[in-house]
Order: sequence, then C-alpha cells, then structure tokens
Amino acid sequence: MIKVGLTGNIGTGKSTVAKIFGSLGIPVYHADLEAKKMLETAAVKSKLLEKFGVDIFNQANVDRKKLANLVFDNPQKLKVLNSIIHPLVQKDLERFFSQKKNHPYVIQEAAILFESGFDKNFDKIILITSLKKLATKRVLDRDNIGSLEVEQRRSNQWSQEKKISLADFIIENNEKDMLIPQVLKIHEILLAIK
Repeated sequence: MIKVGLTGNIGTGKSTVAKIFGSLGIPVYHADLEAKKMLETAAVKSKLLEKFGVDIFNQANVDRKKLANLVFDNPQKLKVLNSIIHPLVQKDLERFFSQKKNHPYVIQEAAILFESGFDKNFDKIILITSLKKLATKRVLDRDNIGSLEVEQRRSNQWSQEKKISLADFIIENNEKDMLIPQVLKIHEILLAIK
C-alpha cells in the first residue's frame, strides 16, 4: 500500500480534490476534520484548558473560532496546540492505514503536511496549487471570515513555491485546467506503482 499525502495552502481546493479521489474508491483520511473532532474529547479539553484558559470555551465546548483567533496570530501558541493535537492525529492515522491495507494506495489530506513534518510519513505527496487571489476568494466565501484572518492563517503555512519543490505531483486548481483529468492521471500513475 502506498501512503500519499495531499496538501495545499488555505483555499486551494484540497477537500474538492480529496472527494474526487474518494469517488475513485481511494480511502481518504481528513486530518483537519479528525483534529477538529479531537478538540471535543475530554482529554484534549483538559489540556486546552490548562494551556489556554477558560476563554476559549463556550460553556463545556471548545469555541474553535476563539481558539483559531488565539493561535493563528501567535506562533508559540499554535506550536502548543499542535503539540497536543498532532500526536493524536498521527496515532489515528496509523490506525486508519492499518485498516486500509488492501487498497493500492491511501491518502491523507492535511493543510500543514510539510509544516508539521508529517510529509516524512508518506511515499508520495500531491500538492494542490491555486492563484492566491482565487484561494482567498474561496475562503472568504466558505468560512465567512475577513481577508485579514485569511492572511493570518496563510502566514502559518509555507509558501506555495517552497512546497512545489517538495511535491511529487502538482494539481493546479486555477479554474482553467479541469481537476478530474489531473486527478485521473495521478491515480493511474499511483496504481501502476508496485
């Protein structure tokens, strides 16, 4: 089984590309989604309370927007959050891989694959790229946040150019090149790897 990382900066279209791979029968682990679920576990809530205080909670639940506002403009606090969440995601990912061994390849979708050092766990990396203006528009439309917040989140990610040099495959999500043919080409290459 080939382990494939799928990444791209905010608003590039990772989720859309992941859905296309999923429609081809390829198992996809959504690291960011799983990390959000982990925020609701008692053990994680306890650690978050200890590290960040009661202000990030809305009664008994983690207010993800407050937490995001706190960590995305403070690299040290983001590092603390990642130190709590990343080991749990890694453990859950290994469980996922072990359950999917009968597939030719599996994908993990994650925004900060390179930044977290998780890229070392994969045989191949697919990078989704997009024009910055287009990616920003997607996030503004999707997340109901301001352009300043988009830039704060983007500032915690490596540049697209840096990631291009590290990726095995590039999918351009620029609204000119169709996504499905690009995905199918990569799918065929991955199926041919023994």
